[in-house]
Amino acid sequence: MPPRLPRIHITRLTPPPTCLQPLPCRYFHDYFVTHLPSTSMHPDAGSMSQPQHKLPRDSSTPHSTPNATRSPAMMANSPARGTTVVRIPLKSAKHHYGATCSRGTRPYNEDTYQAGTIELPAFAKRAPISLQRGNKSFEEATSAQGASGDPQVFYFGVFDGHGGDKCSIWLREKLHWYVEESAAKFGLESTLPRNGKKRRLVRRGSGETRDTEASDSDKTPEGGTSETQFELAEVDSEHMEEDAGELQRNLIKQWGETVGGYFRRFKPEYFLEESGGQGEILYPSTLRNGNKLVQEPVFSSMGEPMPRSGAPSLSSVLSYSFLRADLDFITAHSSLDDAHNEDTESTASAKPDSSTSATSSFPPETPSSLNSASSQPFIGGSTCSIAFISTPSAIPFWHPTSPFTLLTTHVGDTRILLCSTATGLPIPLTATHHPSAPAESSRLRRYAAAFTTDSFGEERLEGLANTRAFGDRQSKRVGVSAEPQLTLLHAKPAEFAFMVLCTDGVTGVLSDQEIVDVVKEARTPEQASKNVAALAVEIAGGEKGDSDNATCLVVRMGGWERRMEGGGGSMNTKENRTLRQERAASVGGRAGRR
Repeated sequence: MPPRLPRIHITRLTPPPTCLQPLPCRYFHDYFVTHLPSTSMHPDAGSMSQPQHKLPRDSSTPHSTPNATRSPAMMANSPARGTTVVRIPLKSAKHHYGATCSRGTRPYNEDTYQAGTIELPAFAKRAPISLQRGNKSFEEATSAQGASGDPQVFYFGVFDGHGGDKCSIWLREKLHWYVEESAAKFGLESTLPRNGKKRRLVRRGSGETRDTEASDSDKTPEGGTSETQFELAEVDSEHMEEDAGELQRNLIKQWGETVGGYFRRFKPEYFLEESGGQGEILYPSTLRNGNKLVQEPVFSSMGEPMPRSGAPSLSSVLSYSFLRADLDFITAHSSLDDAHNEDTESTASAKPDSSTSATSSFPPETPSSLNSASSQPFIGGSTCSIAFISTPSAIPFWHPTSPFTLLTTHVGDTRILLCSTATGLPIPLTATHHPSAPAESSRLRRYAAAFTTDSFGEERLEGLANTRAFGDRQSKRVGVSAEPQLTLLHAKPAEFAFMVLCTDGVTGVLSDQEIVDVVKEARTPEQASKNVAALAVEIAGGEKGDSDNATCLVVRMGGWERRMEGGGGSMNTKENRTLRQERAASVGGRAGRR
């Protein structure tokens, strides 16, 4: 009988304040809203004065926006008449987005992904006043100053589970809700003022009260909601900033009391100093030497670094939401573990009352795989990488004339890449969180018992390859955290050709340059994602004899039409990729004959 793994002893905390009580969760919006012309053109053809897209009308449904806070994505120079506001599922917009999730040679797939829009205030860099006044098409397409609110914020994420798929599926279904809830609790401010007045995200119809539940008409039978629950409003921000500091202090305290170990001295990077954090500022990154991102401080007119304002920032909101989600997940499964052990050790004792279980403070909209009576405690986890894209106007980010702001959140060894239109080089936005990484090694060595080396020469932390992950509750005390690595980038129009999100089943086999070169050769993002995943599985099967789960998302950007121009197109790695495929095929043939 295998030895029983040690488990975290959950310390019962006092009930959370009203602002922390769970609220009904809306379903994820895996679509975007746009004006669809009566005659759509292919995105790869036509003049620049026409809408640059080919959106499938058979997959579109009429969209009504009662009390909506998001404006449809109006195309540049599009006519005021002859258009219909529709919802376009991203999975049907094959010329704009593609996703492939391959099981490889594994018996089951632990990877998953998500793509759509999220209810967040715009965080894009405002366009210059001269551009707004001088560009007529920009004015016609901009709706951020209108009554409907900010442009849509897009959300793309990949999740790589280990030890099972419970954590990755839970993140796919629920992590967006934690981000939206945290933004509303913090009163996150939009970067696009209306009539010179600042607006903050609050719950719909609640004004300054943020604990109002969704109306019965918006609720679904499963407890979720299908419509948005948030709106941008001009509210007093003073008490919101005080609440944000209190929320951060309470979360740090709960981590220390619940898990202990590393988290007793834990100081989140982007939390306020007065709340127990490090008070760091997330500065925008700039490109250096073609494909290196460097974060540089923003200076004032006096030549001094810009001070941190007291208002909650998006970086603190995202850090809070990730840490909050991770704590809720491990707390719920530790409670299930306690209940399971009590049932197996004493058949005479009754099951604990669900009303007093630690899962009672867990959001009621969690998947049935966690709340059902047949659920078993889960000790695995998941890594994740998420990209948020915001535009200063309603022109979508994939339009060649649209600038945008990209913010990535990263935990673990999944990966996000950009492809430069000018040079054709890959630009990594994430760094692998392994024990061998200098930053992770210095963070953990004073807490971890020991670093070990596996048969492949890779360092491990208590058997884990990743030093940051959701779940993995048996290793939390030594510092396996879900605190995200954040990267902020302001992109110029058509500066990047596309974005790739993938799991380690792809990056462990193909180099960054090989990945972007494979994408360049495809005609659509959908075909590109299939080619990348198929090539990774094929080469891994031949070179290693086994291929991991491989997931790849490809997102079109403004420079897509010029993706073959920079850096010699896809010829940099063409010969090497062909050679690796031939070797994999020959090894596979010999294995088959044996």
